[in-house]
Amino acid sequence: MRFAFTEEQEELRRAARAFLAEHSGSERVRSAMESETGFDAEVWKRIGGELGWTAVTIPEAHGGLGLGAVELTALLEPMGEALLCAPFFATVCLGAAALLEAGSDAQRAEHLPGIAEGRTIATLGWTGPCGLAGAEGVELVARRAAGPGSDFLLSGRLPQVLDGHCADLVVVAARAPGSAGASGVSLFALPAHASGLERRALATLDRTRRLAALELRDVRVPAAALLGEEGAAGPALERTLDRAAVALAAEQVGGAQRCLDLAVAYAKQRVQFGRPIGSFQAIKHRLAELMVRVETARSAAWWAAGVAALGAPGLPEVASLAKARSSEAFFECAAECLQVHGGVGFTWEYDVHLYLKRARAGEGFLGEPAWHRERIARRLGLS
Repeated sequence: MRFAFTEEQEELRRAARAFLAEHSGSERVRSAMESETGFDAEVWKRIGGELGWTAVTIPEAHGGLGLGAVELTALLEPMGEALLCAPFFATVCLGAAALLEAGSDAQRAEHLPGIAEGRTIATLGWTGPCGLAGAEGVELVARRAAGPGSDFLLSGRLPQVLDGHCADLVVVAARAPGSAGASGVSLFALPAHASGLERRALATLDRTRRLAALELRDVRVPAAALLGEEGAAGPALERTLDRAAVALAAEQVGGAQRCLDLAVAYAKQRVQFGRPIGSFQAIKHRLAELMVRVETARSAAWWAAGVAALGAPGLPEVASLAKARSSEAFFECAAECLQVHGGVGFTWEYDVHLYLKRARAGEGFLGEPAWHRERIARRLGLS
């Protein structure tokens, strides 16, 4: 396995950094945070229509670029560095990924071209009020509607759906009454304007990434919206979440690297007792430890991306490893960056608190590090 980007992938990463430096700087991030949708519509239009980032993992047959997890990683690291405020992760890593895993050719042809062109914002809702990370967390109920036809009625609550307030298409996971675990789970492609679907934007710790609560009250869904076979979508949902965990790990590596860079830059310029604080041994050791954490997290994320791209066995284990390590590294780097900055690190003028909030929110998203470690132990027969 190659633990380095090709020249084409490096060029993609350089282009992403250049674009984000101009359109996702500190002022632009803060402006997007305060907007109603949580992102700049013009920047999002350019991401999809001009740059083609929303098409990166979509097959060429549906208007995409037909690339894979490694190219996605090359994009997500710079996005994490820049704290990009956009529904990219929800659309590409969750909504489109679920359609690719579970949808039929006809369903992919219907939904993926719009996503590839940036016209459709998509997301995935699966976790119920219990908050469990995997398919066992599905609590939405799907039952057959009475009378003629084969429609479904979906009822329940999705308390935290990424970009659910602005999505045009929501892929929802629901289970048959009485089922448990990964069995009995179905996926449905649900238009955001569906009758009986109520959406409410949430006030969250991390304003750079928006969440919404979705309430479904006997939402009538035609059989054509069912992705795959009824009650058999558990494995597809798990694969989608594993790939999303790999993607999130890559983004968190970018955030961790940015926190390290901010800490190093401040340590060089902040003078105390007549010398830069970066010259003190305690600061040097602290920053060196952060560098080790960033590099180990990056190795785990790149390894997982390679496994996902090749379709090699062991994706659940490496996805959990990458997610756990990257989440912890990001939060450790953000917290230590704040410590290096001292009192000013808490102020609104500095960006440190934005990264700290993104890191804390990302720890729980797609599963806490402890949940992923326990999952690895179970799959290896150690628990």
